[in-house]
Amino acid sequence: MLGFLVRLLPFWVREPLLIVVGSVFGVRIAYMALDEKDWVLGVIGAVFLVATALRVHTVVQALRARRNPAPAASVDGTTPDTPAPAPAPQRPAPAAPAAPTVREKEPNAWGQAFAAVAVFAALGAAVWLGPKLLPSEAHGTPHAVSCPDGQETELPSAYKKPPRTVTGAELCEALNTPDLARLLGTPAETATGASASNNTAPLTGGKVAQPEAKVEFDTYTVNVAVTYNHLSIAQYVKLMDYGNEIDVKKTEVLGRPAVFSSDHTMKIEISLGGASGGPVEQGPLARTLAVALDAKDRGGYYEITVWSTSGAFPDDDVLLDITEKVLPAVPARKM
Repeated sequence: MLGFLVRLLPFWVREPLLIVVGSVFGVRIAYMALDEKDWVLGVIGAVFLVATALRVHTVVQALRARRNPAPAASVDGTTPDTPAPAPAPQRPAPAAPAAPTVREKEPNAWGQAFAAVAVFAALGAAVWLGPKLLPSEAHGTPHAVSCPDGQETELPSAYKKPPRTVTGAELCEALNTPDLARLLGTPAETATGASASNNTAPLTGGKVAQPEAKVEFDTYTVNVAVTYNHLSIAQYVKLMDYGNEIDVKKTEVLGRPAVFSSDHTMKIEISLGGASGGPVEQGPLARTLAVALDAKDRGGYYEITVWSTSGAFPDDDVLLDITEKVLPAVPARKM
């Protein structure tokens, strides 16, 4: 239906329009092909550009034909350059007044220049704005949700004391990377939710900042939290002897002491109908990697946790990759 409507347009409207559209799509697809090294996209982009070049050639030929019209054929089939047989002598008829010749209007040079500038401007806008206007899945980086604004709520007093602490919004921005789904082993999934909070650690009277951020997918949920206390990773490992953590494994991440552990999440049911919610239950098993805030392990730690409703979680190498991607993106702590 759209093609039929386009064919109904006049030639001098249809062809420039198709040239602009073909140029924009051709350049954009070619840019994506170079960025992703995808030869299929490269072929599609080349087809658009070749078709556009052919249309440009057609328009140029039409412009030349308008400027230099071919001599018209006479009634007896000869052109003005072909000598016709001499007619028999006869009395000349009175000459009729010559009709004024109407000169065909030439294409406006300023209009052509303006059209050329407009085409190049459209191409530039397509290249620079394409990644923002097209769906992110088109270039292999699904990223559909945004983090909450960090200025919506006032920070607790624990966040205003030196040294500087990050906020939940900053953690969310670092965690909500377009590569997160790929790192989780589910590159086709798109994040369905992103949240952040500026909490304080329990049993500290609001004196210890503990910001958190969470990004949810259909398969996995990833949570990152920072606790600004004086507990070192070495002390954290000793406390695990008295907790419910299982599969504890020491390691090192980005030159800092770290430890893996597994524990069950909590399942809380909240009723919106006025009745009280159900009791707190044991949720699915989660895998956590705790990393010291600095290489000297002077206190405080990050916790990156992954879980799913099915109870499965990726192996430790995946959690390591996520941590090495997220932690460098967290704003540095100023002492």
